[in-house]
Amino acid sequence: MIVDFILNGKNVSVDVEADEVLVDTLREKLMLTGTKKGCGTGDCGTCTVLLDGEAVRSCILLTAMVEGRKVTTIEGVGNVDNLHPVQQAFIDASAVQCGFCTPGMVLTSIALLDKNPDPTEEEIKTALSGNLCRCTGYEKIVRAVRLAAERMAKKEA
Repeated sequence: MIVDFILNGKNVSVDVEADEVLVDTLREKLMLTGTKKGCGTGDCGTCTVLLDGEAVRSCILLTAMVEGRKVTTIEGVGNVDNLHPVQQAFIDASAVQCGFCTPGMVLTSIALLDKNPDPTEEEIKTALSGNLCRCTGYEKIVRAVRLAAERMAKKEA
């Protein structure tokens, strides 16, 4: 079946199997490997993408379900010369260690800040609760989200 959707701001059309999940389509057919494949059951959050601005687990989302919708992967939020403020904050707060969970953490953080530009520490922790990290202990990640929120607020003011 052919699925048409908007991927990182561009129209794409891809031939998929009926039971194919989005993470496989992204990684294997569209060659976007920034979306990581972790647990395969929606528990770890490494496969997080934005679907119409909402953070979703692409390992449990059938590609057919994104027909006509907007999908954003980590490749669509910034680049080496122009990082998204959340990406830059993760670097500045030393919230990146092995990096495996980072794309999902960044996209979840972007979704949070788009809805709530000034989240409390508890709201940040709640938003990130579905994203597992074995390296950082989350303190630096929470700090990075706060830093991004502060920078984004100053930029808008």
